[in-house]
Amino acid sequence: MSKVIGILAGSLRKESFSKKVGKTLLDFAPDGFEFKLIDLSDIPLYNQDFDDHNEVPEAITKFRTEIANVDGVIFVTPEYNRSVPAVLKNAIDVGSRPYGKSVWDKKPAAIFSNSPGNLSAFGANHHLRQSLVFLNMPTMQQPEVYIAHVNDLFDEEGNMKEGGTKDFIKKAVESYIVWFNKNAE
Repeated sequence: MSKVIGILAGSLRKESFSKKVGKTLLDFAPDGFEFKLIDLSDIPLYNQDFDDHNEVPEAITKFRTEIANVDGVIFVTPEYNRSVPAVLKNAIDVGSRPYGKSVWDKKPAAIFSNSPGNLSAFGANHHLRQSLVFLNMPTMQQPEVYIAHVNDLFDEEGNMKEGGTKDFIKKAVESYIVWFNKNAE
């Protein structure tokens, strides 16, 4: 049976660079692995009343089930105001509740941050790492994946152009698979 790696893109925009990077990752799944894009667009903002009053929206139940059924996670994130986009933070919060029933626990993770600028979403990458520590998700340390000038990497059909960045991302995925195999329970 294949190991399933969920790919979460931290942007809802139709032409999101994070979604395009995530789509590129699908092609790099090695034998024995399935990479799966997980949509965040329908998840409502987390409200503890959902769980406290047993009124959990169907979209949250669906998301929690999807994450519970993956073996690892690759987060692909842009940066908003030097931090993680709200949609990605909300997904993390939704999956971590109710307290003691986190669907994230012990799933090996990697963070691929991206930006049209030079800083490559460094702030979002490191803020996300803080949350993953609390969630008990062993997170790949090397290589660090910061993708600068992401707006120049795709053709008109949204496919990543051949070149050094695509080669680096492929090698980063290979490193993640090694990391996953060492850390999966």
